[in-house]
Amino acid sequence: MAEERLDIKRILSVLPHRYPFLLVDRLTELVPGEKAVGIKNVTINEPFFQGHFPGEPVMPGVLIIEALAQVGATAVLSMEGNEDKLAVFSGIKDFRFKQVVKPGDQLQLSVVMTGMRRNIGKGEVEARVESKIVASGELWFALVDRDQA
Repeated sequence: MAEERLDIKRILSVLPHRYPFLLVDRLTELVPGEKAVGIKNVTINEPFFQGHFPGEPVMPGVLIIEALAQVGATAVLSMEGNEDKLAVFSGIKDFRFKQVVKPGDQLQLSVVMTGMRRNIGKGEVEARVESKIVASGELWFALVDRDQA
């Protein structure tokens, strides 16, 4: 299957997230059902920096996880037959943070799908800044109908 790239308009057509909770700016690689690599440009204008932490802004770890989950969701929701589905977060395993993410950083968010059975799936995820791993682990998701969410 050929790799694709998605700009913000295409990402918005796949994911239901919107500002301020859309945490993916671009996808540089996408193989539906297999893998996705996205970019999040972290800027001081992010609303969470007002309180996390004033004077020493750090991107919250839960938002790094959410950004990875959104990249993974694009890999799954781009598969034929999943257009009317939502990928909802259902689990996390062996997750580690190795370094803080600050304004000015560009997060490279990688997801490799490692399993899918019926409506449950999992993926190995990794976030990097300047080629250094800042977070990694395994995320689980469930596919649900949009009208049931």
